[in-house]
Amino acid sequence: MAVSEVLLWDAADKSTRTVPRLRRMAVMAGCLGLFGLVLWADSEVGWAIGTAASYVFLEIAYWAWERRRLVEARVVVGETGDRARLRLRHAGGRTTEHDPHQVVRVLVIHDNVSDSAKLRLRLRRKRPFFGRPGRPSVLTAWRKTCPGAHVNDRKAYWGMPGVPD
Repeated sequence: MAVSEVLLWDAADKSTRTVPRLRRMAVMAGCLGLFGLVLWADSEVGWAIGTAASYVFLEIAYWAWERRRLVEARVVVGETGDRARLRLRHAGGRTTEHDPHQVVRVLVIHDNVSDSAKLRLRLRRKRPFFGRPGRPSVLTAWRKTCPGAHVNDRKAYWGMPGVPD
């Protein structure tokens, strides 16, 4: 049980979306497989089987990348007054805790079309974490929590067509 928690990042969409993806993969692979069996006698249909296999491979790769994305970042202080910990909740449902002093870089990228932002978080000797789009967070809370980190924000490099950036 935590005495105090400070919310640093909160994504707008926290769902895992695995069931529609698995259903889409099964339907696509089944349709291409059936199409390949129908045309098997008439011509070379290795392209249909190769397409189905590559589609399934790309969906699995996207799922592996998506489940690492962050949906929530909190600072948690224990009941006994222990050192504060950075609790990261991933889109796949996994929760990890890290020392805030291990954070090297925090970058918040503001979308200049909608009122949302993306998070890029880098820990020492770890792969970078990417946050799902959410409300822009307050940088002073990140600076206070992670004193050794380079905390910065910037605007996105793209904009709406016809609207100057």
